[in-house]
Amino acid sequence: MPNYKKRTSMMMRETEKAIDILIAAQCQCEELYISAPETEITVLPVKDEEQGEHS
Repeated sequence: MPNYKKRTSMMMRETEKAIDILIAAQCQCEELYISAPETEITVLPVKDEEQGEHS
């Protein structure tokens, strides 16, 4: 008869390791995003042709 308790315990431990890896990766990505320099946004002017079409 298969050892369900051993298999279930192993699956839980390995799943927990995978979740910990994903959480660490997410934290690292968030830190990169937070520490990155702010992006400058440039508003482009609307062409006269486009203004006439939408009026």
